[in-house]
Amino acid sequence: MKAAYMFGPGDVRVKDVAMPTLQKPTDAIVRMVRACVCGSDLHPYRHMEPHAEGYAMGHEMIGVVEETGADVTAVKKGDFVIAPFAYQDNTCVFCREGFQTSCPNGGWYGGEEGAEAGGLQAEYARIPQANGSLVVVPGVTENSDDALLASLLTLSDVYLTGYHAAHMARVSAGDTVTVVGDGAVGLSAVLASHQLGAKKIILMGRHKERTDLGREFGATDVVAERGDEGIQKVLDLTHGEGSQIVLEAVGLMPAYVQSYGVVRPGGIISRVGVPQYEEAPVGFGSLFGKNATLTGGPAPVRAYLDDAVPRVLSGEINPGRVFDKAVRLKDIAQGYKAMNDRVALKVIVKP
Repeated sequence: MKAAYMFGPGDVRVKDVAMPTLQKPTDAIVRMVRACVCGSDLHPYRHMEPHAEGYAMGHEMIGVVEETGADVTAVKKGDFVIAPFAYQDNTCVFCREGFQTSCPNGGWYGGEEGAEAGGLQAEYARIPQANGSLVVVPGVTENSDDALLASLLTLSDVYLTGYHAAHMARVSAGDTVTVVGDGAVGLSAVLASHQLGAKKIILMGRHKERTDLGREFGATDVVAERGDEGIQKVLDLTHGEGSQIVLEAVGLMPAYVQSYGVVRPGGIISRVGVPQYEEAPVGFGSLFGKNATLTGGPAPVRAYLDDAVPRVLSGEINPGRVFDKAVRLKDIAQGYKAMNDRVALKVIVKP
């Protein structure tokens, strides 16, 4: 089969590799119907150390079950399924409490040869802990409407990562929310905040085609300025008070600095952009002095899927609009380049 591997900065190739096989009775094999390139995939695309064998890429997939292990009862051959970007048993104490990305029997997709699970930018994938990881979508097939398939794909990561940011910040009716970042996760956070009833949603982004979609998703204001100028603009929009809730969807230090610059005293910053730093200000001039709360982390999308799937199927939400370019798997390198060059917001991948 064919699968995407990354060998170094800007070096994505499609390799012929062995078909995945069942290794444990809790595994399933899924044939990819749609995958995509994630903004977090661009971090290694820009900065990874060259690797002779390459790293298997991809962690977002919808597909059809082809084979199941002896202990798999939740799905069967032929089921159309969503695979969350992390796998989990969905029965441990952390899963039961809604933090499936901390499951001790779970893990992540992709990495070096011999990793627990391969990448999902591939024609077929082995899904560990299939009972807890795969969610069946009734009435949908690989031949369903492209727009519907795109929205279902966002439930494997991007939309529900934006939702997780809003959920962890406890967004509710009447709140003022500032979203830092106009990428697909940031736009998803706008949509989720709107769904949760936020009254004022300020989107910090400077790419008009993206912020225009953000307005359609529910943003009431757009701030294109960055740094101190951007912070002041948000303060002006909030009568000098700052934002009750800030959703940081970038993961870079300037976005974090903007976040604590615009949060109001007693407010909440929720981060879901994968942080490209370990040390960050938390003292008097950033969080402590404002009594601000810092929350967020890897989105346990499995916790939200059962509620989100009917919302997509009914047409209540259409988060698949974040996809603005499609490529075949064999051409996935073009998709990476398009996102890296900011000529595409998010790239969907077809077999």
